[in-house]
Amino acid sequence: MRSEDFELISGLLKQRSGLILPADKVYLLESRLTPIAHKRGLETLDDLVNEVRLKRKEDLLVEITEAMTTNESFFFRDNKPFDLFKDTVMPQLIESRANQKRIRIWCAAASTGQEPYSLAIILKEMAAKLVGWKVEIVGTDISQQVLDKAKEGMFSQFEVQRGLPIQLLIKYFNQVGDLWQISDDIKTMVTYKMFNLLEPFSSLGSFDVIFCRNVLIYFDQPTKTQVLEKMRKLIPDDGTLFLGAAETVLGITDQFKPVQGQRGLYSTSNATDDLIGKLKAV
Repeated sequence: MRSEDFELISGLLKQRSGLILPADKVYLLESRLTPIAHKRGLETLDDLVNEVRLKRKEDLLVEITEAMTTNESFFFRDNKPFDLFKDTVMPQLIESRANQKRIRIWCAAASTGQEPYSLAIILKEMAAKLVGWKVEIVGTDISQQVLDKAKEGMFSQFEVQRGLPIQLLIKYFNQVGDLWQISDDIKTMVTYKMFNLLEPFSSLGSFDVIFCRNVLIYFDQPTKTQVLEKMRKLIPDDGTLFLGAAETVLGITDQFKPVQGQRGLYSTSNATDDLIGKLKAV
């Protein structure tokens, strides 16, 4: 791929999604966009780039953005954040929200749904403690294609055996041919909507917990700061944020601070010492 073609596509991706694509990742463009070229009856990737350069058709730009921003996801990924959510964050919220009996959770960049469905399964397993509560899980993604798959709740054998304990597979999934369909009582616990993290967050409402794992690594530092500071406005002082293991807020924003000893878990900068103490205790 010519350098000017790479700059054109990578510039569009940054503008539309915030994704920063280094020059040494040109192979990703080639592997993900060549099938789009063939599907559209174009012989080469160069032809696709010329189509973008000359016509700028919105449907093509959307297809390219979705192809480049669709990332791998699997159930209970990395385990630790889900253990923290179940054993530390939820007990604290059940105590502090006892009067309202309402909790809202946001999974940003939810992809094909494994993360929000993992949280829904945890909450279903805690059902006895949540009688009379309204718990909402909102999953968002920039790609309508992956959201459609998430809403369907149908997964391959390969997908369900990555991180999903066999007892939970048997309990919450039904086999349909070679695929596994997540049960309706889990599926209905999650609401999906298309959303771009570069857009204003005002339409989302407030959240007690935000999962934004393995997303910020694709953004430049100003965009990371912007996203985190917009997220801070959505959560109360005792809200919590989950980031990926390779991500941090240090040097990016002072709106959140890491919870000591709990990798990937962040409290707000205004959180009380009492709350932080509870979050540190597992």
